[in-house]
Amino acid sequence: MASKFGLGRGLADIQAEMGIAPDISILTGGERVVIKQIPLSQIGANPDQPRKTFRESELNDLAASIKEKGVLQPILLRSVTGRPYSYEIVAGERRFRASKLAGLNEIPAVIKKLDDDNAMEIALIENVQRENLDPIEEAAAYKNLMDKCSYNLDDVSRLIGKSDSYIRNSMRLMNLPESVKKMVSDGTISASHARTIAVADDPVTLAQEIVNKKLSVADVASRVKNVKRAGKSRGFTNKTIAASDVEKIESEIQKSLKVPVKLVERRGGAGQIVLKFSSRLEMQELIFF
Repeated sequence: MASKFGLGRGLADIQAEMGIAPDISILTGGERVVIKQIPLSQIGANPDQPRKTFRESELNDLAASIKEKGVLQPILLRSVTGRPYSYEIVAGERRFRASKLAGLNEIPAVIKKLDDDNAMEIALIENVQRENLDPIEEAAAYKNLMDKCSYNLDDVSRLIGKSDSYIRNSMRLMNLPESVKKMVSDGTISASHARTIAVADDPVTLAQEIVNKKLSVADVASRVKNVKRAGKSRGFTNKTIAASDVEKIESEIQKSLKVPVKLVERRGGAGQIVLKFSSRLEMQELIFF
C-alpha cells in the first residue's frame, strides 16, 4: 500500500507534484526528514567507504537511469569542517558518482549529525546490506564492524541476515596475502577457491596453480589436505564467553555505572568494555566514579 506521504513513489514524482523546491519535507516513522538539493561540488567521498572499486559499466547504467528518471533515493550526508568540501557521503556514493556522470549539478540528500564512529558504522552496514561488494570488500566490512564498531559475531549475523558460519568463512579471506586478495577482487580466482586455500601455509603458490591448471574447488580441497598448514589459524575464532554470560556482565556493570555498556571479546581472551554517555556531565561523572 502506498504511503500517504508518497514514500512509495520516486522522488522525481513527488517533486513534479509539489514543484521544484530546494527542500522536501517527509514525515516517516514519527521523524520529519528534510531532503535538500545539495550541489555536487560541496560533497566529498567517505574515506571509510567499504567499496573501493566502482565498475564503470554499472555506473554508466545507473547514470543512464538517472538521466531518464532522476535520483529516486536521496543519499545520506553529514556536515564536516576543515576539508575542501562541506558534506561527506555516509551512504550513496554510487548514486553520487553516477549523478556526476549524468551531468547533474546537485543531488537530493538527507543531512544528519553523525560522529566519525556512527558515520563509519552506517556506511559499513548500508554497503553490506545493499551493495554488491566483491568478496574481499565484504569480508573487510564484516571485520571493520567487529573491530571498529564493537559488534560481535552474533550482532553481525543478525544485522546482515547471514549465518555465523557464513560470516566466519567470509572473514577468512582477510588473512590471505594481498596478492591473493587482488586475484579474488578481480575475479581471477573465486571466493570459494580462496577460502579453501586460506588455511594453507603457501596460498600464493596454490592460487597460481588454480589459475594455471584450472583446478576446481574440490581439486584444491584435496591438495590442501596434503600441504603444510599455516602456523596460525587463518579462520575466524569465535568468542569463548557465552552470550548469556556477556549479557550478565554488561547488566552488572550497567547497574553500577548507570550508563549503557557493551562487552566485546576478541581473539585469545582479549577485548574491551565500551561505555556510552549522553552528555559531557555524564562523561565527567564516569571519569571521577
